[in-house]
Amino acid sequence: MVVDCHYHLEERVLSKPELIAEMDRAGIEKVALMGSMIAPFPEPPRFLLRLLQFFLEHRSLRKIGRVFVSDFTPQGDIRILGKPFPIKPDPGNQEVFDAVRQFPGRFAGWVFVNPSGQFDPVSELEKYQDEPGFVGVKAHPFWHHHAPVELAPVAEKLAELGKPLLIHAGFGEEGDFGALLRAVPGLKLILAHTGFPGYGDFWRAARDNKNVFFDLSQTSYVSEKATLESVAYLGPERLLFGTDGPYGYHDAGGRYDYGFIKRRIERLFPDRGMQQRLLGENFREVAGIG
Repeated sequence: MVVDCHYHLEERVLSKPELIAEMDRAGIEKVALMGSMIAPFPEPPRFLLRLLQFFLEHRSLRKIGRVFVSDFTPQGDIRILGKPFPIKPDPGNQEVFDAVRQFPGRFAGWVFVNPSGQFDPVSELEKYQDEPGFVGVKAHPFWHHHAPVELAPVAEKLAELGKPLLIHAGFGEEGDFGALLRAVPGLKLILAHTGFPGYGDFWRAARDNKNVFFDLSQTSYVSEKATLESVAYLGPERLLFGTDGPYGYHDAGGRYDYGFIKRRIERLFPDRGMQQRLLGENFREVAGIG
C-alpha cells in the first residue's frame, strides 16, 4: 500500500473527490490529511527553488536561505514572492476527520495543534484520538513560532498511545527537537521535509535515535540531492513518503502535479523493496495503521 503521510486538506485547490482522482492517477491508496494553514499561493519559479535548496542544504550559506523562507510581517503573516499570506493559528481538525469518516478507505487524519493557539493541544488530541483513521499529531513550530519542547504535554500522551508527532521545524529554538526528545524520550518523532531547515545537521543529531523519522515531502524544500543523501545516511527504514500537497510542483499546464514526489522516489530508488519501505511500509508501522 502506498501512503502519502503529509497532505493538507485544501479544497480550494483539490476537492475531496478530485484528490481521490489524483490519488488513483498517481497510484496512491491512502493519504494522511491535516488541516490547511494558508490560502493557496503561487509556485515560485524553479530556478529560485533550486537556489533556495542550495543555500539551505549548505550550513555556511543557510543564513542566506533563511532570508527567503523566514520573511514574516509584523502581524505574523508569511511573505511568499513578496505577498503576505495570513497563517491560521488553529488549522481545522473537524473537517479533516469529517473527510476521514466520509472516505475511510482512502483518508487518515492528523490532529493539528498549536501551543500558542486557541485550543489546548492535549484537549485537541483527546477529542480526536479515538476517531477511526487517527494517525497522530501535527505541529508547525516554524510558522507558529514556538519551540518543539512546548509540545511536551501532548508528546507524552502520544508516547502512551504509541502514535507519532510530525513537526515542521524552524530555525534556532524553533528547530530544537532535541529538547523535546529529552523531555519525552519515548516519543516517535517525524521531522517534515527531510529535516528542513537543518538537513544534514538534523540527520546527524537524530541518527542514533531510532524513534526519529523524516518525511520526503515538499518540492520547495526537498531536492533530489537531499532525498538521496538522507536515505543513504539514515537508511530507507527512517524515511517516509509524503507530498505536502496541494503545494508543490505544477506540470507544464500549470496544474498541481500530485504524483511528482512518488515518481521521483521510484526513479531514484529502483529497488522494489526499498520503494515499498519508503512509499508506505515505514509510515504504516510508525503510525500503526493498516
